[in-house]
Amino acid sequence: MTEFLAITGGYVVPVIGDPIENGTVVATDGVISAVGGPGTPVPDGARIVEAPGSWVLPGFVESHGHLGVHEEGEGWSGNDTNEMTDPNGARFRALDGIDIEEVGFRDALRGGVTTAVIKPGSGNPIGGRTVAIKTWGGRTVDEQVLALDVSVKSALGENPKRVYGDKKQTPSTRLGVAAVLREAFVGARNYAEKRAAAATKGEPFDRDLTDETLAAVLDGVLVWDQHCHRHDDIATAIRLAEEFGYSLVVNHGTEGHKIADVLAEKGIPVIFGPLLTSRSKVELRDRAIGNLALLARAGVTVAITTDHPVVPIDQLRLQAILAVREGLPAQTALEALTINPASILRLQARVGALEDGRDADIVVWSGDPLSVGSEVERVFINGRAVVEPAAGDDRTPRIVERWERLGRTSWKG
Repeated sequence: MTEFLAITGGYVVPVIGDPIENGTVVATDGVISAVGGPGTPVPDGARIVEAPGSWVLPGFVESHGHLGVHEEGEGWSGNDTNEMTDPNGARFRALDGIDIEEVGFRDALRGGVTTAVIKPGSGNPIGGRTVAIKTWGGRTVDEQVLALDVSVKSALGENPKRVYGDKKQTPSTRLGVAAVLREAFVGARNYAEKRAAAATKGEPFDRDLTDETLAAVLDGVLVWDQHCHRHDDIATAIRLAEEFGYSLVVNHGTEGHKIADVLAEKGIPVIFGPLLTSRSKVELRDRAIGNLALLARAGVTVAITTDHPVVPIDQLRLQAILAVREGLPAQTALEALTINPASILRLQARVGALEDGRDADIVVWSGDPLSVGSEVERVFINGRAVVEPAAGDDRTPRIVERWERLGRTSWKG
């Protein structure tokens, strides 16, 4: 049976189009089917949510986090971020370490975040595959997957050289880290050539999961998510990407403003942040929230990250608010939470804006989300209510529990 949802009377902010006063958003079977003004037809039998005085936006996209693989407050037991036993961990997958019961998923909903790209950490030169998931609604993490083939996480700079330097093995310097990446890509290129030759001859071929992943990067199937803070490390990231021809996304980019014109000329996007951190290591000495505005002003496509749990994921929009205070245009800030991260990681066909054909991931706010006093009132993921107003005098919106989808009153019911 077809399910319809209509959110009416709100201030609709599609992000990729002009805001609509007294607007209507219609979803059909979890997909947006209409976005328009007061005259927009509402299908018979639709669930109607009246939102006068509220703002209606697409769900936010966290483009670099460790939600579910680095569980807050769980210590070593809940930290599966880094498999620091092999510098080339291309075969590792963040998906295999995600616990969807981590408290961060509830925080995500309260912060209006409906999509998160979960990544391995930065302890290895090559950390492994990332995965894009919705932040609620599945019985298992697999039912929340938006895209399996997103990117591979890699790291330059202090973290990998410290991890393996402490072990007295390669890589212990920036030279060594770059060499590990070059050797890995040369090996993957040779592997791909042998694989193609075997296929042409109809001969059997032994698959290697590490080389398969890196070959997918070289083929353009997977994006290369490069952790780097210092401008010289960003330059190394660019050098390697041009040498091997893969699609580069700079993650963190703390000193990206120093070569913002280079990034803009080459069309390299930056997932910037986290913004609310101390200068905890040398490569963060020039950390400043205003650096994001400098990148955007130069024409670099930017997204904002919390790097959860470094900054709790529900503070994603607070970082955007602070960036606006430091000179980032408000429209760019909204784009950095929605359409930009979706586009950077090739998810824009599904999420990042209110538009026909995209997933009905919709958040109803009490006001402008870039105003610190605004609160989440309702959240819909794939057209299903996952956060609803609380009953009575309780101001905290109620999260619709997973077991309720099964018609139960609890996990035991």
